[in-house]
Amino acid sequence: MEPRAIAQTIPSFVSLLLILTITALFMPVQIVASAITLPGCPETCGEVQIPYPFGIGPNCFLPGFELICNMSNGSPAPFLLNNISVLDIYSSSLEAPQVVVNNNITSICMNNTTNSLNLSGTPYRINNKNKLTVIGCDILASITFGNETNKLQGWCSAMGCFSRDSVTNTVYNNFCSGAGCCQMFVPEGINYYQVSFQSPYYNSSKQYNSSQCGRAVVAHRFYGNSDFYEYFDSDIDELYEQQQMPLYLDWSIGNEGCKTVQANKSSYACIDDHSECVESENGPGYLCMCSNGYEGNPYLEGGCQVLPVYESYSCPAFMRLKKNTSGDCQLYVPYVIGLIVGVRFIIGFGGLLLYFGIWIWKRIKLVEKIKQQKLKEKFFNQNKGFLLQQRIASDEDATQRMRIFSLDELKKATNKFDKALILGQGGHGEVYKGILSDQRIVAIKKSKIVDQVEIEQFINEVVILSQINHRNVVKLYGCCLETEVPLLVYEYISNGTLSNHLHAESCNLTWNHRLRIASETARAITYLHSSASISVLHRDIKSANILLDNYFTAKVSDFGASRSVQIDQTGITTVVQGTFGYLDPEYFYNHRLTPKSDVYSFGVILTELLTREKPSSSTMLQVGGLVTYFTSAMKEKRLFEILDPQVVDQVASNKAQKTEIEAVANLAEMCIRRNGDERPTMKEVEVQLEVLWRSNRQHEHPCTSQTLEESQLPLPDSTSENSTTRQYSFELELHSSFTFPR
Repeated sequence: MEPRAIAQTIPSFVSLLLILTITALFMPVQIVASAITLPGCPETCGEVQIPYPFGIGPNCFLPGFELICNMSNGSPAPFLLNNISVLDIYSSSLEAPQVVVNNNITSICMNNTTNSLNLSGTPYRINNKNKLTVIGCDILASITFGNETNKLQGWCSAMGCFSRDSVTNTVYNNFCSGAGCCQMFVPEGINYYQVSFQSPYYNSSKQYNSSQCGRAVVAHRFYGNSDFYEYFDSDIDELYEQQQMPLYLDWSIGNEGCKTVQANKSSYACIDDHSECVESENGPGYLCMCSNGYEGNPYLEGGCQVLPVYESYSCPAFMRLKKNTSGDCQLYVPYVIGLIVGVRFIIGFGGLLLYFGIWIWKRIKLVEKIKQQKLKEKFFNQNKGFLLQQRIASDEDATQRMRIFSLDELKKATNKFDKALILGQGGHGEVYKGILSDQRIVAIKKSKIVDQVEIEQFINEVVILSQINHRNVVKLYGCCLETEVPLLVYEYISNGTLSNHLHAESCNLTWNHRLRIASETARAITYLHSSASISVLHRDIKSANILLDNYFTAKVSDFGASRSVQIDQTGITTVVQGTFGYLDPEYFYNHRLTPKSDVYSFGVILTELLTREKPSSSTMLQVGGLVTYFTSAMKEKRLFEILDPQVVDQVASNKAQKTEIEAVANLAEMCIRRNGDERPTMKEVEVQLEVLWRSNRQHEHPCTSQTLEESQLPLPDSTSENSTTRQYSFELELHSSFTFPR
């Protein structure tokens, strides 16, 4: 609608609005202070107010909200569930219907210990803005969250040592960096947790002093509007010297929603006439609030009182007190005339003001659009967009495979990055599913903020990925440089990850599937290490980063942690990055990243394919981890005792496949050796897996029945002039491992 047309509708609207406003402003208002609890019940305990439905003493509370007022540190203090000290209660505010309690800080000093809180069967839930915080030396915290229907397992690893000397760096970074310190949020709908603390990386030769002993707590701490948990000197002192820190608990009434409880008025807690029912946002049940324009306690009769917004008047508008009366009002003509003149002036002035307001609003939208365009250009230049265009243009094959997308294209493809389209989240960012204008389905990776000094490296990585054209590596279609952090656009792989398939309740991966996936993954990693123009070290090889299409073809993905090196380089020294359970211990201790680091991670995947055990599951952690568990079984010749029963059943009557399993197990054992020099190269691993896969296909299918896809698999290059003595000796070792019993 045009501004002129809008302005023509203003007079009647402004007149009605003005009359209603003046009437409301001058109407007499009576304010009565409302109680916070039931008559005869204590309103405070110490310095804490006790609002109903909480209460102290018989008939002073709703079921589940009883408090005990006991002495604590020389003064009265309320306790819930007999032993949990209450610091504060928020009952009528929808922004924070919470109880603040003291939670114990656990001390850890190279000994296993546990900490737990169980609120099952109570109206309380643990607020999801609380965090588990662990500080100390080489500590691993295994935490179980749960409620009546679900359980969640998580891990928090504090590698290295944390000391008070590192406080300055932590404050500058505005979050717990992971060096001797780790954090994780509490999920929604949780009413209990249990934390087990271990020191899996503890080095008995290292000397630790008492100030480096671990401290751990689940607590709530925010400053201002920051989204990060910030450490300051006083917080460090609290973690080291105090025994407790604040924990926020959500609460609600009952276990049923508003529709159900409103049908049964006898148990309905929102009893004030000006109260409303709202659904609990953290777990089952409901809460009460005062209606708009009222405040107070909605759980009490008369608890909601009108807000004292304006000063009370003796008489309504257009009237005044009669003389010689005790409060009678009469119409006053001068008021009416003045009101009419005022209304006409407001209508005219309001219409003119609205007309110019709409014009200014349009100008602001135009300026904002120009500003956004300039910001896109700024980010494009900042992200070296012209440099990337030139480097891609210089390679004709790269130009055909990838392009630079605009931000508008990707917003349209993802419905403005709708959270419902998130395929996954990780340490490097979020991945969205999108549909391009040419109807291609893609996966768009939105990375976390990086330093500007890394932009050159990012451009180099994009160029490298644009040159990779391998059937077992996820294709990069292009990128977008119009955001502060560049976006990457990959092909969409529809069948999920290898991890999802392996660890599903019912695994549909046969031994043939697993052997082929292992062979294809090894082929892709070998290509990255030795066949690309610049060697690429993936640095985060794990089953969750191996995607499967509808034919169970393996696709290596997620190059967010990858590093490129020159072909003649043996490795690089860099910050440790990877996933616990797959991380090369040699790389973890000396920070030297080499191709053998990827070999170790791939070896863990082989053990995962054989056993269907998660490398970092609580069961595996109890026996020292999957690698230790697998290595011990191999030494004790118990391989078939630890294999996935589904695989054992499949190959029970197939001697050839049993031999294949033994060969893959021996290959995995060589890949996960602690000394990197004793591990094979990825090329050697690929060759042996190709031999096993070819052997498998010959046993399963005659040559004439091979599919086109299988017939096109490359043969192992065993006659290459570049084959080294190391490769030859490795092949003899592997051959003997599945030819002769061990």
